[in-house]
Amino acid sequence: MKPERFSERIKNRAEQLGFQKIGITAAKTTPAQKYNLETWLKDGFHADMGWMEKRRDERSDISTYFPDAKTIISVGMNYYTGINGEINNSSLHFSNYAWGVDYHALLKTRLFELLSFIQSHKTEVNGLVCVDTSPVMEKVWAQEAGLGWQGKHTNLISRDYGSWLFLGEIILDIELNYDPSFDEDLCGSCTACIDACPTKALDEYVLDSQKCISYLTIEHRGSFPIEYQDQLHGWMYGCDLCQEVCPWNQKFQKQSNEPAFQPRWEIIHWSKKDWESLDEEGFRELFRDSAVKRTKFEGLKRNFFANNNNR
Repeated sequence: MKPERFSERIKNRAEQLGFQKIGITAAKTTPAQKYNLETWLKDGFHADMGWMEKRRDERSDISTYFPDAKTIISVGMNYYTGINGEINNSSLHFSNYAWGVDYHALLKTRLFELLSFIQSHKTEVNGLVCVDTSPVMEKVWAQEAGLGWQGKHTNLISRDYGSWLFLGEIILDIELNYDPSFDEDLCGSCTACIDACPTKALDEYVLDSQKCISYLTIEHRGSFPIEYQDQLHGWMYGCDLCQEVCPWNQKFQKQSNEPAFQPRWEIIHWSKKDWESLDEEGFRELFRDSAVKRTKFEGLKRNFFANNNNR
């Protein structure tokens, strides 16, 4: 089968599996992006996320991660639930991406189905499935595959879904038909995301994780640095402020029809009293299949009390 026809069949199958954005690009060196990553790590903007530095060589060079890589299929899945604002008028917030099931498992399952489809037509193909836990610069490859551009808030923005996209990749050892990269920067002179960030974690196209509410409420362990103890602004898990103010999201965001991403009842309806009384067993049960388990019980309770002790 010719690469052009096979590439189309792969895209059609990806759409059937629930991916809204699909692009294919050549695996190649990305020296400018490698330099940007090295600079970001050198500046300490990864905070305590040691795995970013530990696997920096793989992350910055796809051939180090997968020596036989020739092609990268990049996909995007819309996760916007259509619900923003306060939860149950409690002034508490959960990031939109964590309202339903853990996207890592869902995306991996669908990507493995897509890889199986590819291998059913070309049995000799070897491939790797990746989500954001893999040492791959997913936003770089999404832009190379034509899905969108990296905005000033550092998320990938698409013309048709804004930035509410989960990204994933399949790396293959065969060549396919490649899409043109997305070379435009459509942020223009807009600085809405930078202006809206209450902790000043954003500069243009650069995120300082040490100041980011998402990092503080999810990845940071232990007590908060003194300067950020009263800076969560109601966020219990993650933060969506930079995405909520983005004009591309306000104009083009679309509600996901994926049932797995719809918010669980408790996140929408629980009161402050409910969250205050949550114990560890209840946490494990409520967030068994959720990305929220990443912060652990101690982290979520810390976030809750940090928000309420300063109100």
